[in-house]
Amino acid sequence: MKNIIDVLKEQEGFQSASGASKEDIDRAEYSLSLSFSDEFRKYLAQLGSAAFRSHELTGITKSSRLSVIDVTKEERAKNPEIPLKWYVVEQLHIDDVSIWQAGTGEIYQVIPGTAPIKLCDSLVEYIES
Repeated sequence: MKNIIDVLKEQEGFQSASGASKEDIDRAEYSLSLSFSDEFRKYLAQLGSAAFRSHELTGITKSSRLSVIDVTKEERAKNPEIPLKWYVVEQLHIDDVSIWQAGTGEIYQVIPGTAPIKLCDSLVEYIES
């Protein structure tokens, strides 16, 4: 599997914050009562949060708008049927569409009131698509 950091850094317009500590990542998982995928943990540890082209990924940041904790809690309220072990990696800000990742790595598109649609098997695959 390709390295999430390398794939992100290859993207046009790539920008990132600074990496999050292991303690901050553990705290975020505890706050959401879940475990992040290995690739998302690596992304958080090395970049904290990132943006490229027109995408802004959630992460561990002081910005509530991009905080994986705040955004996941907000989206859970809109989408109570979503498994509690999933977390939001991106809000598209179009028709309430959000992109979620399962702790096992799969990526899903969610629109409130509809069943989730599996988009791909990893965050790397989502970024490259």
